[in-house]
Amino acid sequence: MIDHSTITRIIDTSEITDVIQDFVTLKKRGVNYIGLCPFHNEKTPSFTVSPAKGIFKCFGCGKGGNAVNFVMEHEHISWPEALRFLARKYGIEITETESSTQEKEKQDERESMMLVTGFAQKFYSLSLTENTEGLAVGMTYLKERGYRAPVIEKFQIGYSPERRNSLAQEALKNGYKPEYLEKTGLTIRNGDKIFDRFSSRIIFPIHSLSGKVIAFGARTLKQDKKTAKYLNSPESEIYHKSRVLYGLFFAKRSIVQNDKCYLVEGYTDVLSLHQAGIENVVASSGTALTAEQVRLIKRFTKNITVLYDGDEAGLKASLRGIDLILEEGMNVKILMLPEGEDPDSYAKKTDSGNISDYISKNELDFVLFKTRLLSEESKDDPVKKSMMISDIVRSIAKIPNRITRMVYIRECANILHIEEKILYLESDKIRNTDAEKKLKYKFNDAGSKDKKESIRFQPGTDQGSERDIHEREIIRLVINYGSRQLIPFNEETGEQPVTVTGFIINELESDELQLSNNHYHSIISECKKLIENDITPAEKNFSNHPDTMISHIAADLLSSSYDISRIWKRKEAYIETEEEKLKHIVPSTILAYKSFLVRHQLKETEEKLREADNEESLLLQQRYIILKNTNIHLAKQLGNRIVF
Repeated sequence: MIDHSTITRIIDTSEITDVIQDFVTLKKRGVNYIGLCPFHNEKTPSFTVSPAKGIFKCFGCGKGGNAVNFVMEHEHISWPEALRFLARKYGIEITETESSTQEKEKQDERESMMLVTGFAQKFYSLSLTENTEGLAVGMTYLKERGYRAPVIEKFQIGYSPERRNSLAQEALKNGYKPEYLEKTGLTIRNGDKIFDRFSSRIIFPIHSLSGKVIAFGARTLKQDKKTAKYLNSPESEIYHKSRVLYGLFFAKRSIVQNDKCYLVEGYTDVLSLHQAGIENVVASSGTALTAEQVRLIKRFTKNITVLYDGDEAGLKASLRGIDLILEEGMNVKILMLPEGEDPDSYAKKTDSGNISDYISKNELDFVLFKTRLLSEESKDDPVKKSMMISDIVRSIAKIPNRITRMVYIRECANILHIEEKILYLESDKIRNTDAEKKLKYKFNDAGSKDKKESIRFQPGTDQGSERDIHEREIIRLVINYGSRQLIPFNEETGEQPVTVTGFIINELESDELQLSNNHYHSIISECKKLIENDITPAEKNFSNHPDTMISHIAADLLSSSYDISRIWKRKEAYIETEEEKLKHIVPSTILAYKSFLVRHQLKETEEKLREADNEESLLLQQRYIILKNTNIHLAKQLGNRIVF
C-alpha cells in the first residue's frame, strides 16, 4: 500500500498541464489550455485543462478529473498504478505503509499465486515451442488450424505434456510451493501425490486487465468423447471468471480507438480475428455473460456487436443474457455470420477489410433483430405472439434512457402492428416492478417503523432528477466555496465565523437530512470529518480524491460555466459575482431543497389519504397539516431576501 504522504507528494508534484501534454497537444487560451479530447473523436477542441484548479474537463464527452484520473482513463489502469506511473515520471520514490498482518498475508498469497501462474505460462509456452512432444502434437495442431507464429506468441499459447505431473515436478524443482499450485488450480492432490490438472491439451493463458496471467483455458487434443473438450482453471483468489473477459488486455486499446467491441464465444474466435487484423474483440469464454463483464467493456466503449454463427438455436439461448448489456445503457448489435460459419472459420478465410465491410453491412440492432426473429415464429399463434411481445418489451424495459426506450417502442410497434400505448404501459409496468424489487431488497425494513414517529424530511423513493438537481447545487457550493466565510466573526459576542460548508452541514443535520446521491453524501460526510479535526475542507480535497467518481464530480463542478469574475459596467460600477452573493445564495439553495422535499412528501401523503382506512387516515391528516404549514413557512422564507 502506498504511503499517504507519498500519495500527497505525487499529487502535489504532478502538474496537470505537464502530464496531459505528454498525450495531447494543448494551446493556451486565457488562463486555461485547450486541445482535442483523447477520449472521443472531435474536430473542434472541447477538452479544457485548468492549471490553477489542477483539473481537466471535456465538454464534449463529459470526462473530467485530476492528473491521476487522466492517466487512469488514458492508460486504462488502476488508481495505484496511475500513482506509480506519475511517481516514475517525476522520480518520486514510492514508500509503502505497513499493512495489517491479515492484509499482508492476503497480499503475499496473491503475489505468490501470480508468480506460480506466470511460471506455468512460461512452462506451457516452452513445452509448445521447444519440447519434442509439444512440437509434434501441439504445434502441428495449431498450424493445421491455420494459426501463425505471431498470434501464438502474442497470446502466449502453450501446450501441456501428456505426462500427468510434468508441470508439478518442474514447479517444485524450481522452489514453488505445492499449496500455491493447488490454490491456482494448476494441480490436484490425491493423497500424497499431486497431478497436473491439464495434460495433452493446448493451453490458452487468461490475462488480467493489466496483462498478468491469472488462469488458463485448455483444449483437449484427444478424440475421446468422454473427455471434456475444454477445461478451465477453477475460481481462485486471483481469478473470478464472471469478472474476466478473454483477450481484453490485448483488445482494450483497439476498442477505445474504434469505439466498438466485438463479443464472441471462444478463445479461438479471438485468435483468428486478431490474426485477420480485427483486434477489438473479446470472448466470454463459453460462460454466460455477466453484469461485471459488461461493465468491463463499458469502461472502454458503449458499443458492442455480438458475433454469432448461423445456429439460431444457440442465438436464442443467449438472447436473455444480452439484456444485461441493454440494462447497462449500451448499444448492442447482432451479427449473424453466413450459414455454416463461426467467427473462427470466417476470419481464417477473410481479410480484415472484408470482415469489417461485412460487419458494417450486416450487423443489426439487437432489439429490432429480436423483434423480427420472434415475430416471424409466432405470427400464426396468438398465445405465442403474446408471450413474444412480453419478451421483447422486457428487453426494452431494461434500457435506462427513456428517449431510447421510446424510439424502440415506436419501431417495435410498427413491426408487430400493435398500438404504441400498449407497449408503453407494459414497459412501465415491468420497470416499476423491477424498481419495487430493488427497493424492497435495499430497504427491507423501511416500512416497519412506528407510524406515530415525528415528522421528518425523509428521502423519497422516486423523486427523479429534480432532487438530484437540488443536491448537485448544494455540492457545487461546497466544492467551489466551501471554505469561504458566510457569517463573519462577531467581535461583540465572540461567536466564531461560519463557513459555507459549516452552514450547509448544520442546516442538513438540524432537520436530519441526508443527500440521496451516495457520492454527494460521501462528500458531505468527509467535510464533516475534516471540520471535526479542525481542517477546513478545500476544493483540493475533492479534485484529488482517490475515489474517481468524486474527483470526476469535483472536476465537473469546478469547471462549470458560472462566471466568477467581476463584470465591469460604465462609470466603474460592476455586477456582483456569485461569490459576493453567497450570503443570499447558500441559504436560498438549502431552503429550496427543503421546500422540494416537503412538497414531495405532501404529494405522497395525499396519495396515501385516498386509500387509507379511518385509523390511518387520522394520522395522515395530522401529518398533512404539519407538512402544509411547514411548506407555507418555507415558501415565505424563500420569498423574502435573506440577510444576516
